[in-house]
Order: sequence, then C-alpha cells, then structure tokens
Amino acid sequence: MQLMWVSGPTGRVRKISITLRTVSMGIAIFAAFLIAVGGILHFVGLRIAIEARPDIARAMGGVLTQAEQDKIEEAYQERLRLIQENLQATTEELLQIQKIKDRFMEMATPSAVKSQIPGGNAKGGPLKPASFKSTNSSDLVESLDESLHNVTAFKKSVQEVHQLWTKQLTWLNALPTGLPVKGHYNLSSGYGFRIDPFTQTMAKHEGLDFAASVGTPIIASAGGVVSRAGYEAQYGNMVEIKHAEGFMTRYAHASQILVRTGQTVKRGDIIAKVGNTGRSSGPHLHYEVMRAGAHINPANMLPKEH
Repeated sequence: MQLMWVSGPTGRVRKISITLRTVSMGIAIFAAFLIAVGGILHFVGLRIAIEARPDIARAMGGVLTQAEQDKIEEAYQERLRLIQENLQATTEELLQIQKIKDRFMEMATPSAVKSQIPGGNAKGGPLKPASFKSTNSSDLVESLDESLHNVTAFKKSVQEVHQLWTKQLTWLNALPTGLPVKGHYNLSSGYGFRIDPFTQTMAKHEGLDFAASVGTPIIASAGGVVSRAGYEAQYGNMVEIKHAEGFMTRYAHASQILVRTGQTVKRGDIIAKVGNTGRSSGPHLHYEVMRAGAHINPANMLPKEH
C-alpha cells in the first residue's frame, strides 16, 4: 500500500510505501516507548513509596538495595521498641500501684476482715504474656502503629489509676490509724470505765495507756499540724495534733517534747518521748483520739496486730 501527497508550490509528488514491516517497526518503537515510560514511572513511584510507605514498597516487591531493606526493618524495629518501652513503663506503674494498694489495705481494712485478705507467695498458673493484635494482618506498619496506640492508651489509664491511688493513700495517711509508740510497750489501760489508779473509784478513761521505758519514741499516728505542745497539770508534757476530717490526737505524760505549735508533721515522725509527767503512776504514753471534739476508742483506729 502506498500513500501519495503533493507538497510545496512546485507540486512535487511524495510517496511512502506502508508495508507489514513498516507497521511492525512502528508498533515496536511505540511499545518500547510505553515500556520505558512505565519503567520510569514505576521507579519514581517506588522510590517515593520506599521513603513514605515502606510497607507498600515491600508489597510491591520493590526493595532495591540492602540499604533500603535496612531502612524498612529499622522502621519496624523502632515501632517495636516504642511498644516495648511503653509496656515496660506500664509494668513498673502496675508494680507501684500494687505497693500502694497493699499499703492502703493495711491502713484502711477493718481488723475483722484483714485476716481474709489473700497473701503469701503461694501463687502459680501458666504464663500467658499479654499480646496486642491487629485485625489487618496485611499491613505490618499499621498493625504495629495500632498496637502502639493501644499500649499507649493502656499506659495512660494505668497512670490515672496510679494517681488516684496515690491521692487516696495521701488522704488515708492524714487519718490517725497508726501506732503512736515506736518500740517495746505493754497496753496497761484500755478505753472506757476503769478503777482510777489514784482515787480507787470508778472513772472514765478517754484513751489508751502504752506502758514503756522512759525515752521510748512517741510518733505521730497520722500527718497533721501541731495545735498544742506544752505542759498541762493533768497530762504533763503533752502534744496535740489536728488531722484531716476533723480528727485530733493527744499524746500525754511525755518526758520530752520534740515539736512546736504550728509545726507540720508526717505520719511516723517522732514528736516526743515517753515519760512520767503530770498525773501519772509510771512511765507510759496516754493516747487519745477525738473527732469533732468527741472522744472515740483509739483501739478502733489501730492495725489488727495492735
């Protein structure tokens, strides 16, 4: 087949023969051009994928060099490292919460049920480590990101619980539930009616008497502010401390006072030493607990073993 056309003012006739060979060569050249363009676009797209989404690059089978392979693996390892760090931090938070909970239970649980609290080291069972799984297994990076998000959210929840327990423990430390004597003692007189040691008549005793050697440390049974520290005829050397929720404690017959009025003390601080001052028949600590001005039995506030 021939094509003929006239060109220019001279009317020159041009001819071109279209043969099977010519058509085949044209198609081959055009196909090669398309392949070249496709290859360039694939290479450029793959380079972008490797930089932005290495998981897609891997799915395309386009990890071209060892450096690119290392870069993808580094992205995975970084996410796994973050997950591990969050899990470790969360585990440490849980251990702290356990310690706070144990302390809280020791201070707040009524004596009648304290013996029923599980305890000891006799524990067991198969080890089943915690796992975080993604529903989309085809995308490893998204799976790791989802796991990291879940672990981070869980860690935040644990931190909030830790803060709550810490706040509650701080509040409980301000209540007079601790023992007021540090060292050996004997409970020489209880709360309520008794025979007065001086008059030998029935009288009301509004505290507990802890018989101990002179100089035995007297400690604050809760945190608070010293509202009174000095000598009083009946109580001898005496310390009074105001606590949270309207509680007040009184420590009497001390040989020495170690705090001053207005001073802030913490639970367990040494505030005085056992003595035999005031209306006392021997060295001991007279300990009272009041709330809103009314006396209550201090034994109801003490740990079971005391």
